[in-house]
Amino acid sequence: MKKLFPTQEVGSLSRAPFLKKITEKTLEETRKWGERLGVEGLDSLLEILRNPAEAQRNMKTLYDYASLFAVRFFESAGLDVVWDGEQKRVEMYEHPLRFVRNFRFLGVVKVWDGEFYRKGAFTGPPQLIEPYHLDEYLYVKRVARRRVKVPLTGAYTLADWSFDEYYLSKYLMLEDPVEARRRAKQELVIDLARNVIRPNILALVEAGARRIQVDEPAVTSKPEEVPLMVEALNESVKGINAVITLHVCYSDYSKLFPHIVEAKIHQISIECSNRDTREPGISPEKRPGFKVVELFREYTPWMEVAPGVIDVHTDFVEPPELVRDRLLYASKLMGDESRIIACNDCGLRTRSWEIAYEKERNLVRGAELARRAYS
Repeated sequence: MKKLFPTQEVGSLSRAPFLKKITEKTLEETRKWGERLGVEGLDSLLEILRNPAEAQRNMKTLYDYASLFAVRFFESAGLDVVWDGEQKRVEMYEHPLRFVRNFRFLGVVKVWDGEFYRKGAFTGPPQLIEPYHLDEYLYVKRVARRRVKVPLTGAYTLADWSFDEYYLSKYLMLEDPVEARRRAKQELVIDLARNVIRPNILALVEAGARRIQVDEPAVTSKPEEVPLMVEALNESVKGINAVITLHVCYSDYSKLFPHIVEAKIHQISIECSNRDTREPGISPEKRPGFKVVELFREYTPWMEVAPGVIDVHTDFVEPPELVRDRLLYASKLMGDESRIIACNDCGLRTRSWEIAYEKERNLVRGAELARRAYS
C-alpha cells in the first residue's frame, strides 16, 4: 500500500561546519553533529581537521564527509527521500555551467543577502564537457539508506540567467527585434535541454538514479515563456525512465496554466507556507497559502503535488500540528490525499543546521499526524 504523505527534501542545505573556516568552534560543531547523526568515521575526520595542512591535502575527502553528514542529517530527521544538500556544488547556476563548453563567466553578481554567483554568457552552442552531478550521485547512492532524489537546474533557468553572445547574432536580419530575441532564446534553451541537461540526466539514470528534480525558479518571471520551459523540460526528460519532479519556488503559479498540463512530469514541488498563516486549522482563512492547489486539481488531477508545508525563510519552527493541518487542507483541495507529498517550500541553505534539523523533524512528525487522520 502506498504511504500517505511521504516526506522528501527539496535541495540545498547550508555547508557542513568543517567546510567553513576551521576553528575550535567548528571542530566542536563537527564533533557534536557527527555524534548526533551517527556519522561513520568521525574520529578520522576530526584527526584530519586538527592538522590544517592535512585538511588542505584532503579536500576531496572533506567534501565526501560533507555529503555524508548531509545525507545522515536528512535520514536522522526521518525523511523518506533524501539528497546531500548540494554540499559539493558552488551554486545552482554557476556549478553546472562550469561543465559547459562555449560559455564564459563574466563577473560576480549578488542574488540576495550574502549570496553571490558568477554570471556569464554563451559564446556558441552549449556542449556538455562531462556529466556534472554523476560523481556526487554515485557517492550518495553508496552511503544513503533511504531513497535518493537528485536535483539539478533546468535549461530555461540557465538560459534566462545568462547573456547571449551567439544566438542573437543569427537573427539580426529580422526587422522585428522582439521576434529576433524570441527565436534566439528558444534556440538557446532547447540546445541546452538537448545537449546539456538531457545527457546529464541520462548519465544519472544509467547509474541507477530513479528520481530526478528539475529546478526552474526563473520560469514565471516571464509568463509568456512558460510554454518554452515546458518544451525544454520535455526535451530534457524524453525517454528517461525515472520519477521526474519539477520544482518552482516563490512564483505566481497561476502563470503555469494551462501550459503545465503538457509537461512530462510526475510531481511538482511548489512554495505555499511562505504566504500562509502560522495558525492551526484547515479553513480557507487559516490556509491562504495553499489555495493554488485547486489549480492543480482542476488542470492536472493525475499529478502528485508537493506543497511546501515548511517555510525556509524564517527561524520559526513549525509545530507538527501546523504541518498536519497544512497537509490535510492541501489534501482537501486536491481531492486525493494520495497525491500530496510533504516537503519544504525550497532548500534550507539559508537556515542554520539546528533550525533546519528541527524543521525537518517536525515535517516528519506532522506528516505522521496527517496519516493518522486517515487511518
